[in-house]
Amino acid sequence: MTDDADRHAAKMAKKKAARDKIMATKTDEKGLIIVHTGKGKGKSSAAFGMIFRCIAHGLPCAVVQFIKGGMSTGERDLILSKFSEACQFHTMGEGFTWETQDKTRDTEMAQAAWAKAKELISDETNRMVLLDEINIALRYGYLDIAEVLAFLKAEKPPMTHVVLTGRNAHEDLIEAADLVTEMELVKHPFRSGIKAQIGVEF
Repeated sequence: MTDDADRHAAKMAKKKAARDKIMATKTDEKGLIIVHTGKGKGKSSAAFGMIFRCIAHGLPCAVVQFIKGGMSTGERDLILSKFSEACQFHTMGEGFTWETQDKTRDTEMAQAAWAKAKELISDETNRMVLLDEINIALRYGYLDIAEVLAFLKAEKPPMTHVVLTGRNAHEDLIEAADLVTEMELVKHPFRSGIKAQIGVEF
C-alpha cells in the first residue's frame, strides 16, 4: 500500500473504533414522535418514505391526511392499489385552506381526522402512523395543541411511531418530539413559473 492509502486505512480504522464505541451505548428502543416542518419541499415525501419502509418490512402502518383533499397523488394511489392491507389510508381533508375558504367546515374535518388518528394510534398493531399536514390544522386552530400533546403523551403505545408533517410546527410540539427535521428552502421552481408536476410534487 502507498503511504496515502496506509494513512487513509489507519484513519478509517480509528473512526470505526470510535463509531463502534458510540453505537454500543445506543441500546434503547421506543416509539418516536417525529416532526417534519419548515418552508422547504419534501416534508410529506420524507414521511411517506418511512411509511414505505414499514410496508417493506411487513409492519402495519396508517396515514391520515388532514388538509389534502381529493386530488390524486402517487403515494395514495400506490398504497390503496397495492398495499391497502399493510397500510390504512384516510384522506380526511377537503383541500388547502385557501381553496375551501370555510373555517367551520375545515375545523369539522380536522376534528374528524384527529378522531381517526387517535383510533389508529391507539391500535398498537400499527407500528407507524403518519399525520400528514396536521401542523397546518394546528396552526389555524382547527385542533388544540394541548389536547394533541396530552394524547400522544398518555395514550400512544410505547412502540408506535407518530410522524407529524407540515409547515410552522408548534413550538410545544417541537419540544415534545424525539426527532425534528426542518426542511430549508434554497430554490424552488415555482418561483420561476414552473407548476407542480407529477412525480415531483404529487
